[in-house]
Amino acid sequence: MSTEEAMFTPDHLIETSRARVAGYLAEYEDAIDFNDGSYAIPHGSSSVMVVVRPYTETDTMVEFMAQCVTGASITPELLTWLLRKNVELHLGAFGLLFDNTIVYSYAVTGGSLDKSEFDAAVKSVAVIADYYDDEIVAMAGGKRFADLDA
Repeated sequence: MSTEEAMFTPDHLIETSRARVAGYLAEYEDAIDFNDGSYAIPHGSSSVMVVVRPYTETDTMVEFMAQCVTGASITPELLTWLLRKNVELHLGAFGLLFDNTIVYSYAVTGGSLDKSEFDAAVKSVAVIADYYDDEIVAMAGGKRFADLDA
């Protein structure tokens, strides 16, 4: 799929997926709605962002992303460790944002997303990020998401 194809996801598909996600999130008491189709769900020392994105002409993508650590020392050893963890984990992957923030993310198609798949994605990303952020800080320094206000 080219970037050009993704830009042609019809608005009605995006809105349908956003409405489905909003309905699922209504059951999460602590969910934060940013009123732009994106949400945050706090969990332990992390927070899961949920965003509906364009994908193809016939479907959307729902991304679940948790910020793990900001300000870590990005060394070859840390990158090797993250890549090896990506192979060990059953879904999703660690990655780096433009500012070297370490994130954990997973994405599923929006058109067929059901409540149990949604809940499993939120919980999996939250638990993995909440567990590994401590290990990353111990290995490479930085701050967990929960420590950013401190």
